[in-house]
Amino acid sequence: MEYLSNYIDGVLLAPVHGAYLDNVNPATGTVFSRVPDSGADDIDRAVAAAERAFPAWAATPAEARARQLLRLADLIDRHADALARDEATDNGKPVALARRVDIPRAAKNFRFFATAILHAATEAHPMEERALNYTLRQPLGVVGCISPWNLPLYLFTWKIAPALAAGNCVVGKPSEVTPLTAFRLAELCLEAGLPPGVLNIVHGHGARAGAALVAHPKIRAISFTGGTRTGAAIAHAAAPRFKKLSLELGGKNPNIVFADCRYDEALETAVRAAFTNQGEICLCGSRIFVERPLYERFRDDFVRRVEALRVGDPLDEDTDVGAVVSEAHLEKILAYIELAKDEGGTVLCGGHRVRLDGRCAGGFFVAPTVIEGLGPDCRVNQEEIFGPVATLIPFDTEEEVLAYANGTPYGLAAILWTENLGRAHRLAARLEAGIVWVNCWMLRDLRTPFGGMKQSGVGREGGWEALRFFTEAKNVCIKLDDRDPA
Repeated sequence: MEYLSNYIDGVLLAPVHGAYLDNVNPATGTVFSRVPDSGADDIDRAVAAAERAFPAWAATPAEARARQLLRLADLIDRHADALARDEATDNGKPVALARRVDIPRAAKNFRFFATAILHAATEAHPMEERALNYTLRQPLGVVGCISPWNLPLYLFTWKIAPALAAGNCVVGKPSEVTPLTAFRLAELCLEAGLPPGVLNIVHGHGARAGAALVAHPKIRAISFTGGTRTGAAIAHAAAPRFKKLSLELGGKNPNIVFADCRYDEALETAVRAAFTNQGEICLCGSRIFVERPLYERFRDDFVRRVEALRVGDPLDEDTDVGAVVSEAHLEKILAYIELAKDEGGTVLCGGHRVRLDGRCAGGFFVAPTVIEGLGPDCRVNQEEIFGPVATLIPFDTEEEVLAYANGTPYGLAAILWTENLGRAHRLAARLEAGIVWVNCWMLRDLRTPFGGMKQSGVGREGGWEALRFFTEAKNVCIKLDDRDPA
């Protein structure tokens, strides 16, 4: 039984009060490690360490900060196979997916922001009144980064990399459900020689450790990815303290398929967009709208493709769909499937728990599920399930499908399949989503702004947006001496 540690002031530490949580392998249903059940005292220690480290880190030249982050990226690459296996064990995702996507992206996050700060520039605004304005962007100080369980290392590094690159010191709180690779990152920080206190990682429940981090008076900003309800609670706690907030929250994303689409590509991508990572990605396209002339053909082919997906041991290289993250989440997904039946839907495939043999006999597996016959306003089409469940709905006109697509409280992402360029531009402009993919899905350029509208969050991550979030803009206005020649 491995006991994980907090990482505070460059040291691996037990929680102050000695309490631990069970960490369950979702593929087996058994406890395989224990994670610190930290509280306010642990957060206080981490914030104090970060405060001590901040002046020196903020004063470190950008090139030197970049070298530190690039060293971390190299170590992630060096340990990629072990990290992928840890991610699959901790989260339930297929190890092949973790090796192909999660771990390389974690390294890429560090590389991207490490090199971005080498190209920073300032804005300058000369005035007719013989004055010059220029903008300084200075690190905030100590910031908090709270990441979710679905893409553990991928999204943890997506937050801490720009914060560190900009010169801040960080207290990170990974999900207590999937803490293992964040702990491994702490070990890599020791190997990389990251200065003590620059990055601190505190494990524990959101209601205790996370809440203490959000409320701490010395934390200048909070970057959070997770559920909309938790995001609302964070906003409620942080707003009276005037902290900067970046909230990337839930999604109920539409995938719109017109009859003139590139059919094979749209079909294959729709399956990936619905069921990659067991549907546990905020960007998954779980509501699939198909133009009526194409509907029956698409439905039948889609169901055949979904039925061919292999549900299995996450450590098996041939597994397409692994375990969902916990037993509680399993029960939530199954409850939504039963609700779909109550709402008049027809389950075309899946709809049940999968029981495997061998070491995974007690695991939390759900068959990829496709449902039709549900109206756009029913709960299953309005609420985020975050599992391997997709619905199919036919449509007739652009206006109709636009109303369907925008008709939820969420606005994170949308997918659009058409060969009509005018239609692509028309709908992309009117879709209420922070990112619109046309004839693709999950094609990500890290320079672009990323985030959602409505209940999918506030603020944007990525590129200069992230670096600006983690800095304070200061305008300097210098009046020129009128005696100087023009």
